[in-house]
Amino acid sequence: MNPVNYRHIIAQALLEDIQTGDLTSEAIFPASQLCTAQLIAKQAGVIAGLEVFKETFLLFDSSVHVQLNFKDGERCENRAVVAAIEGPVLSVLGAERVALNLLQRMSGIATLTNQFVQKAQGKCKILDTRKTAPNLRVLDKWAVVLGGGMNHRHGLYDMAMLKENHIKAAGGITQAVNKLLEYDNHQRPIEVEVTNLDELREALTCPVDRIMLDNMDNETMAEAVRITADKIDLEASGNVNLETIEGISLTGVDFVSIGALTHSVKAMDYSLLVV
Repeated sequence: MNPVNYRHIIAQALLEDIQTGDLTSEAIFPASQLCTAQLIAKQAGVIAGLEVFKETFLLFDSSVHVQLNFKDGERCENRAVVAAIEGPVLSVLGAERVALNLLQRMSGIATLTNQFVQKAQGKCKILDTRKTAPNLRVLDKWAVVLGGGMNHRHGLYDMAMLKENHIKAAGGITQAVNKLLEYDNHQRPIEVEVTNLDELREALTCPVDRIMLDNMDNETMAEAVRITADKIDLEASGNVNLETIEGISLTGVDFVSIGALTHSVKAMDYSLLVV
């Protein structure tokens, strides 16, 4: 990804952390003192955010040198030396926490996504949602892709999704789709959320691109697959975790969207140690 797309995120995060200066380090180290540090993985997982990690140091101080030993999307083992950093100690320590925060979150997302992908065994595609950390969506969704998943819509602007509240307020699925087509003339994809097979049958009569099966059990989803007979893509959503994903994938749905990939991910553990 072009750093232009995420450099503003790094800049805001550095400003939040550094404010008027690094009180501790500036009291101890002269500006001329150099150091070497290593980035060490403290667990096995899928690495995501190394380019962001590197860019954080360069944005803080362009004289810092970062040697990456892995590429984004690669798997590392516990205790792997993922990168080496050389430069002024004030710069290395000043950028350290922001660089680690972004890397740890992205790697956690990529690792969890990859676990879902492995469990699905290619029977369906794993999608993210809009349940991302505010102002970090571009990084959260990048991490999903690095973990082997796919991005759903990036925001409210690039795809229409008619959910329960839209449908109720419009008076029904057909009415909601008609209003949407009148407004956008099908310039962008349309997805409709359904909660039962009757709603599914109604959605199938409308010119939509995908149907979301919301909180259905596996038996009902398998019947929905039979009813649609490959006429339209089906997406499962709701109550998806690492214990349920395999059964859901066996129903025959095309996609499974999982909010937990980004809304409650556990950060991957790294340490940056001066050597």
